[in-house]
Amino acid sequence: MISRFLLGTVLALNLAAAVHAAERPRFSITSETAYDPSAVPAYAGDHSAIYAHIDDSLDQHVEALQRWMRQPSISAQNVGVLEMAEMLRGDLEALGFEEAELVPTDGHPGVWAHYDAGAEKTLVVYMMYDVQPVNPEDWQSPPFEANVVDHELGKVIMARGATNQKGPQRAFLNALESIIAVEGSLPVNIMIAAEGEEELGSPHYPQIVDAYEDRLKTADGVLFPMSVQAPDGRASMLLGVKGILYFEMESRGGDWGGPQASEIHGSYKAIVDSPTLRLVQALASLTTPDGNTILVPGYYDDIRPPTTEEQELINGAAALQNEAGMKQSISVERFIDGLEGRDAMVELLYMPTLNVDGIWSGYTGEGVKTILPHIATAKVDSRLPMGMDPDKALQMIRDHLDKNGFEDIVIRKMSGYPAAQTSVQADLVQALISVYNKYSEGLSIRPRIAGSAPFYQFTDRLGLPLVPAGLGHGRGAHAPNEIYLVEPAGGVPVAGLADIEKAYVDLLYALSKK
Repeated sequence: MISRFLLGTVLALNLAAAVHAAERPRFSITSETAYDPSAVPAYAGDHSAIYAHIDDSLDQHVEALQRWMRQPSISAQNVGVLEMAEMLRGDLEALGFEEAELVPTDGHPGVWAHYDAGAEKTLVVYMMYDVQPVNPEDWQSPPFEANVVDHELGKVIMARGATNQKGPQRAFLNALESIIAVEGSLPVNIMIAAEGEEELGSPHYPQIVDAYEDRLKTADGVLFPMSVQAPDGRASMLLGVKGILYFEMESRGGDWGGPQASEIHGSYKAIVDSPTLRLVQALASLTTPDGNTILVPGYYDDIRPPTTEEQELINGAAALQNEAGMKQSISVERFIDGLEGRDAMVELLYMPTLNVDGIWSGYTGEGVKTILPHIATAKVDSRLPMGMDPDKALQMIRDHLDKNGFEDIVIRKMSGYPAAQTSVQADLVQALISVYNKYSEGLSIRPRIAGSAPFYQFTDRLGLPLVPAGLGHGRGAHAPNEIYLVEPAGGVPVAGLADIEKAYVDLLYALSKK
């Protein structure tokens, strides 16, 4: 008992010293120059016949979106995944892709397709066909009925996957369908490399790239269709993503103490250790008490500071940032440490996170059940800026836990990959800017977003520029009542489905001339 008490005292003192010394790095912006996207001439091409086909086919195009959204494809629960993969494959074949096939992986299958237009330029389109789980009782309209409903912004489709990412992706294919219907072929060659595990952290996407690596390397860039307009009509261009580390932490009764076989009567807590409280203490050791500064030694050391190009992008984006709108959209009153403006943007894009996604143990039902659980589990994610390696980050967390007496805490890595970045000067990016300048004003370009996707497979492995892009507005990704705007109300300066598709048409022709 004495040795255990002394060990606890030492650990408490060590953590207290770490907390006292803890400080997140601060990255200063030394350039006051702001990148000006308006200096790029707006795309001047006019493809009237294709635009007319889109207008005439709009009802069918809305139905195509609904058909995708009505097909469940919940990767975490393996609900409808294979059916959605086959739907995507079949749609690509129907569009005229010479190759359209499922790609086996150790998890859910990928989808590969190739359209050879005999063109000089080749565009890879990264797609994800999976979606997040749902709680149907939380939805105003059933999540897999994909009904068109009235919204303050206009007519929207409400469905799981509406904006993330089935709506934008099917809109892109609608644009391809209209080009082929009018012109007989596309202005660029298209490769599709889709996965069904993005919502799981893309653990097997490298296997899809493995199968077609030599062909993918011949492309000129990668597009990830998405909706990037705010309700005020302003478009945002995102040139990269953070990486991610996702893992589980588990505490079980064992030699250290705690029940091992099953839960026991709660009265035994007087003489028996609690795995649940031990897990909570292990989690608490990772950060300062407010949860905002990571205490794992070396965790901040490898972050790559903003380059001059990124600083100029940040300066331009910060001047256009609607901070109040951002807070409203995520239902918060303030950011940590009172951060505002450019400082908040830098923190969001350049700081790693350590976030508890879920934690559970013991009895969580109604009423009273007094037990001492034998196991406790937490799911944790860490968003990683440029420079950080997920495996190195995990090892640092492991070493920290061991050093602080939590050797018994089990860590199970579930997924992880590094950040990715594309230069604003890439031909694909410049083509996109020209198209955005045709359809909207006040384009904001950020070096990256705070979210994650396996874009490193293209930027780092294949050396290709990648941009998530597309007009339109959606909201509610991963949440109830997810929507995608298809027909804006009067006075709402956001692209509806017709203009979304016309902008994709313009992009392909703009890229073909670069």
